[in-house]
Amino acid sequence: MALTPQWLDELRSRITLSGVIGRTTRIQKAGREFKACCPFHNEKSPSFTINDEKGFYHCFGCGAHGDVIRWMTDQRGLSFMDAVKQLAEEAGMEVPAADPHTARLSAQRAEQAKTLHDVMAAAQDWFAANLAGPEGAEARAYLATRGFSAEVCRQFGFGYAPEGRQALKGALDRFPEAMLVEAGLRIAVEEREPYDRFRGRLMLPIQDARGRVIAFGGRILSAQKTDAPKYLNSPDTPLFDKGRTLYNLHRAAPIARQSGRLLVVEGYMDAIALSAASFGDCVAPLGTALTETQIELLWRQVPAPILCFDGDKAGLRAAAKAMVRALPLLRPGHSLRVLSLPAGQDPDELLKARGPQAMDALLEGAQGLADALWQHERDALPLAGPEDKAGLKARLMAHVDAIAHPDIKALYRREWLDRYGEFAFARPERPAPAPRPQARSGGGRRGSWRDAPPPAPLPETAARLARPAASVAGRARAITMVVLGLMRNPAALARLAEPLARLAPEEPRIDALLDALDYGLPLEGADIATIFAGRALAEPSLPGPREAVFAFVAESGEAAMAELAEVVAVLVERPAIEEALAQAQARFEAELTEEAGEEVTRLRTLLLALQKRELDLNARLGQMATGNADRATGTGPEAAGADAGNKMAE
Repeated sequence: MALTPQWLDELRSRITLSGVIGRTTRIQKAGREFKACCPFHNEKSPSFTINDEKGFYHCFGCGAHGDVIRWMTDQRGLSFMDAVKQLAEEAGMEVPAADPHTARLSAQRAEQAKTLHDVMAAAQDWFAANLAGPEGAEARAYLATRGFSAEVCRQFGFGYAPEGRQALKGALDRFPEAMLVEAGLRIAVEEREPYDRFRGRLMLPIQDARGRVIAFGGRILSAQKTDAPKYLNSPDTPLFDKGRTLYNLHRAAPIARQSGRLLVVEGYMDAIALSAASFGDCVAPLGTALTETQIELLWRQVPAPILCFDGDKAGLRAAAKAMVRALPLLRPGHSLRVLSLPAGQDPDELLKARGPQAMDALLEGAQGLADALWQHERDALPLAGPEDKAGLKARLMAHVDAIAHPDIKALYRREWLDRYGEFAFARPERPAPAPRPQARSGGGRRGSWRDAPPPAPLPETAARLARPAASVAGRARAITMVVLGLMRNPAALARLAEPLARLAPEEPRIDALLDALDYGLPLEGADIATIFAGRALAEPSLPGPREAVFAFVAESGEAAMAELAEVVAVLVERPAIEEALAQAQARFEAELTEEAGEEVTRLRTLLLALQKRELDLNARLGQMATGNADRATGTGPEAAGADAGNKMAE
């Protein structure tokens, strides 16, 4: 389809944005605009505004912003094309096609889908009428045993398919046989008369993201029927693809965007039970393991949906399959959480036994994906011997290899190897040694060795122990020079915002400058002094004439900013590399694996390269000291290095 900007602008102009948003969100008139509590995050006072003249909405709390199409995709959960089609239908516009042939095929498909939707709507009306009639007594009794109120039954559209192989055909005789078969309501076999698919079953409509009936699920009612499946869903049709559909999504999506939570249960009866207990942000797959498409659908609503499968073996297997299937799809900010239900219970049974408060408590303790998959693999098989433990590591690393995103893969590898090392190489606790009897002091006898003062450290050890204090002082001095450099070169703030943010906890003046940058405040000359004064911060003192400083403290321009960027990088990178090296060394000592050893070597190489950069910077600092001393005293190089020895990182 060819959707030109002009056509989309015409579509937006024909739709009143406040009218569309007002269908699902309570809005209030506020002058020429409308206001509401934001549907994208929880808030008590309204910060969400709607401007019909400009055609956009904006939340000053969370930053949500968009037009009517963005609203339909982000808040209603539709795809872009589905949103455009629905809005075009409301606006009385034809969605253009790319070429005449495509247009003709699209028109045919649209007409076919429209007709099939009519068939499904008529079937739903008939099923609902049957439930209310004499034939639906058994189905109504079953719903009563489940505790579903009349309002819940009406909301979810429960119905009843009576016994009889031709009952539906007789009720929907205005539609041709081929259409009933294509809609999945009838079954056609060779050399036999077609017959109704659903017979003697409690019926439940399955709806798309727009709330239209596209399929049905049926539960058998007679306990004597052992030759038929307990639950039966429609087959895949032009309207319905079970791997791309989530039951109850059209109801749950708006609620999930407000609550920030979306529950995924095994079946639609569990979803209805949770919804009836005020957990409306609940969906279910349809008879299959959670698919990649369904996971993406979930992520379009919330970043971390919660798997809430039954506590039996089948439920645990389904959760494990979903977790493994999600691994290649993981991306920053998007994952799964897993809720462990009590053994043998499903959500409906838990609600009946312990109430909604118990479900709330379990939801608060839902595990992250890394924790849940680690626990699943650890508990999957006995881990008695070394071979069993090696098998655990192999399974974990196979999961890591399935992750496509490089950063997430590296983090999962490190997380699981750390846990594996603690688990597989844990040393048994040894009993505390018995205390030694101490020799009595006095009477000319020597006291216990514990009473003796510790020996003085060797000179080399003393120098090494004293170095951290000097290093801290040198680092603080270097950070102060960075502040002076930023005052001289404020344009560097935007360029170096990310690494500077990691120095901000150490230097409140850098934090103040970054806040000013975020708020768009001026950052020239006296403006910076005003920013510091507003935070009760003193301006850093300018260096004396004999003090060694970097060029960027006194100069501006590209060369100065390049040197400033290099100093900031060294200040940020060294603590990170040293911390990573310490962790890698500890992991190597615990695991004694080739992989852990390679990581230690890699980090040591990085640290050596960083130390070389520090030496180069310190040499440059010494040259600056020489120049400053010459200018201050008129003497030669002999006055130079006095202060240069106090280097930035020692």
